[in-house]
Amino acid sequence: MKRLEGKTALVTGAARGIGAAIASAFVENGAFVYLSDIDDSPGQALAAALGSQARYVHLDVREECQWQAAMTQVLDQRTGLHVLVNNAGITGFEGGCFVHDPEHVSLEDWHAVHRTNLDGVFLGCKHAIQAMRQSASSGSIINISSRSGLVGIPGAAAYAASKAAVRNHSKTVALYCAEQGLPIRCNSIHPAAVLTPMWEPMLGDGPEREIRMREFVQDCPMRRFGRPDEVAAVAVMLASDEAAYMNGAELNMDGGILAGAVAAPAASKQ
Repeated sequence: MKRLEGKTALVTGAARGIGAAIASAFVENGAFVYLSDIDDSPGQALAAALGSQARYVHLDVREECQWQAAMTQVLDQRTGLHVLVNNAGITGFEGGCFVHDPEHVSLEDWHAVHRTNLDGVFLGCKHAIQAMRQSASSGSIINISSRSGLVGIPGAAAYAASKAAVRNHSKTVALYCAEQGLPIRCNSIHPAAVLTPMWEPMLGDGPEREIRMREFVQDCPMRRFGRPDEVAAVAVMLASDEAAYMNGAELNMDGGILAGAVAAPAASKQ
């Protein structure tokens, strides 16, 4: 039996990157997956490629009415919702604005990042709890936070603050569901540098791209970017019944950055 056999999942920000990898891994493990995004064309294409166990739904995570519509669709078409992955997120750099330090970031840009990264997670958790309660489903809510939610990031103040809030809200949701006697778990995943389209504005495509890539991972003991499928593997575990006692946990995926001092590779012995 596949690890997610019989489960219905909704993954936000599933058109590309980590969300696409999670949706694909869920289908491979037997789940029926609703892929959601605001970028419809690649989302629809991926759902079609994944076959009969996947369906695309347009969902702007900032809009509560769209969450309500998505949950209604899931409950009308399936026996219940078992897994929600709140993955949709932005850095704030997508529009070409690179001023996000605590002194100069504009209030408008600060709010834009929080509307997607924090309000979107809040709304997702809210409506997933209601849907899981209504369908009497045991559930797993998986929130994609970031290493940036555990440490300060001077050049990305809004992003770091939003991801720190996601970390804390995940614990609040876990405790609330336990207090309510609901069989719903909530955990967070904290990736560091995972090579996805989100990084493209910062890496660029010129001759210095490789130099920038090395610079971004120079403080990582493993000296490389993570891969979306590596995050997806952890999400599969959290979504499965194997993790039935994991609640309010945070899983760091950073190649060893938070383990301590940066470890330089040992010189080879002749």
